[in-house]
Amino acid sequence: RSMADLKPTTVPLPGVIPYFCVEGAKEASLFYAKAFGAVEVRRVPAEDGKRLMHCQMELNGGTFMFCDGFPEHGHPTKTDGTYTMQLVVEDGQAWWDRAIAAGCKPVMAYSQAFWGDMHGSMRDPFGIEWAITSPQT
Repeated sequence: RSMADLKPTTVPLPGVIPYFCVEGAKEASLFYAKAFGAVEVRRVPAEDGKRLMHCQMELNGGTFMFCDGFPEHGHPTKTDGTYTMQLVVEDGQAWWDRAIAAGCKPVMAYSQAFWGDMHGSMRDPFGIEWAITSPQT
């Protein structure tokens, strides 16, 4: 598929959309489907046939996007832990268990937080931190 075949996004997407760079975006897409039930919406391969210039996924009613790093163009991979992908879901324990079984590593155990909700955080194999929260009922 050539760059000339690509079509721009035509529908505005609501909210703020996280966009990050990882090493191994193709593998990350498969991982996010397995760990979180994310669905790939769009993929744009790089000309080198190895990396992705763009990947869009839907998860829990929202969208997130990522790509491989392209340091030769001034866009290196950055997974420095200064941000967290937050999922607020009804059955957090099931989401937590699935992500851990897929290969995420706990950062903060999933337990009742001081504010009353169930909450925990983990890091995926690509260096991205995720948090899962289930609101107090």
